[in-house]
Amino acid sequence: MKRLRGGAATAAVLVCAMTGCTDQVAGTGSAGPGRTEGGGAALTAAESLTVKGRAPRTGYDRDKFGSAWADTDSNDCGTRDDILKRDLESVRFTEGTCKVSYGVLDSDPYSGKDVTYRRGSSQVDIDHIVALSDAWQKGAKYWDASKRIAFANDPLNLLAVDASTNRSKGDGDTATWLPPHKAYRCPYVAAQVAVKKKYELWVTAAEKAAMEKVLTGCPDQKLPTGGNPTKAPERFHAN
Repeated sequence: MKRLRGGAATAAVLVCAMTGCTDQVAGTGSAGPGRTEGGGAALTAAESLTVKGRAPRTGYDRDKFGSAWADTDSNDCGTRDDILKRDLESVRFTEGTCKVSYGVLDSDPYSGKDVTYRRGSSQVDIDHIVALSDAWQKGAKYWDASKRIAFANDPLNLLAVDASTNRSKGDGDTATWLPPHKAYRCPYVAAQVAVKKKYELWVTAAEKAAMEKVLTGCPDQKLPTGGNPTKAPERFHAN
């Protein structure tokens, strides 16, 4: 996982000591979703997920989740740049404070290595922790466009990661893919559980068993919370 340095690290420790956790701060390198619920919540949430079989991938198309990186939080920046600002360190911008031109992923949660981001390069991906195709096969097929657009742009479900490692994941779920960096497996699975719970997606029996196996090894793992509403703003409803 990424490391906080200096004053940012001290502040984070103090806030967590008082409240249990805090929202992420752009540029601190604090990877993944921000707020968390109390110890053991991730395993409890995983145990509560609905189990069904995987539905066919028939009808899936990326466009069913809206245009890529829509500004659903209305801050005049695309979602991709929002996540880069949140997850990278030493961030630099092109034209104002929206378009990220440079930053360092220190360290990449999936591989554990440091990765440099330069705009136009493919060294860093923004991963959907729960892949869009996986969501489609486990409930999203039946959603309206507003909910699918919200899902695709929810910071709770997004993470800046090493591109080459991410592309080995495809649309895998917990049963078929876990980050090679073992230290990040508990937070990663907890994030998948949080997203599936928030959006009321189901899991397969094999997926639930895999989630519980990982989280049993870290029984105090907290459950990420927060992100955006599960409906995109009204201006997206016709998409």
